[in-house]
Amino acid sequence: MPSIQNRQFLEFEKPIKDLYEQIDQLQQTADKNKIDLSNSIKELEERVIEKRREITSHLTSWQKVQLSRHPDRPYTLKYIQKMCTVH
Repeated sequence: MPSIQNRQFLEFEKPIKDLYEQIDQLQQTADKNKIDLSNSIKELEERVIEKRREITSHLTSWQKVQLSRHPDRPYTLKYIQKMCTVH
């Protein structure tokens, strides 16, 4: 999966995208001002997980199709590379 900056979000994933943007802003603020915001960042990461569960538990049939065809999903070759080693 691509990094969060390069990830594509579907319309119904907008709340998750907003949380990731907040996390990114906090990380930039912490780096810039040398402040420890790890607790706030951890809290937002937990909210991302919670929001993802909430969203995926109420998907419509079309949203499930969109998610299954998401451009960031791994392709078969990625699975094969994970299962096999090169000699």
